[in-house]
Amino acid sequence: MPEAPTAYPARLEVDYAEQHDRVKTFFRLVLVIPIAIVYGALTAGATQTVYEQGSETVTTSSGGIVAGLFLATLLMILFRQRYPRWWFDFALELTRFSTRIGAYVGLLTDQYPSTVEQQAVHLDLDYPEVERELNRWLPLVKWFLAIPHFLILVVLSVGAFFAVVAAWFAILFTGRYPRGLFDFVVGVSRWWLRVQAYAVLLITDRYPPFSLRA
Repeated sequence: MPEAPTAYPARLEVDYAEQHDRVKTFFRLVLVIPIAIVYGALTAGATQTVYEQGSETVTTSSGGIVAGLFLATLLMILFRQRYPRWWFDFALELTRFSTRIGAYVGLLTDQYPSTVEQQAVHLDLDYPEVERELNRWLPLVKWFLAIPHFLILVVLSVGAFFAVVAAWFAILFTGRYPRGLFDFVVGVSRWWLRVQAYAVLLITDRYPPFSLRA
């Protein structure tokens, strides 16, 4: 018998809550501002001020910590065939943090995003054995190979946006997040995570499945 396919190296599950707080839902975009500022400060690029002929010119670095992490990981795999464990752990925790914020904004949970605990958002990435599992040259073209996913995800993300808007009204009137809408929004987030793991975090060479399912 053929072996059952192993789980993809990037996984996401969100606990479904039977009831949601109407007040927290109504003011969600206001409530998320403090933690969004924290995340923005963590990931923003540095700003450098340059004075030129008496006028002030402000320039910004090349994309902040996320872009820097991608580029540094690409170079490490390409030239050293290494993915330092502490490097991976940082990328994992940063991804978990951003996903908790996204789940909160998407009304998937009423738990205010923690900087430490996983809460209702369960995200896991598998640490790669670089020399055995990763092709050192593939990171150069993964962004290109992932273009079909990006095109589909743009459309799905628009659908997810309207699903969240519909869920916002549903929660205000019933206190419940319709299960079908919940599963769709989580599925889109899961799909994004797999593509991110493949093309940005570079933890796997397995091409992401075209699927919303776990």
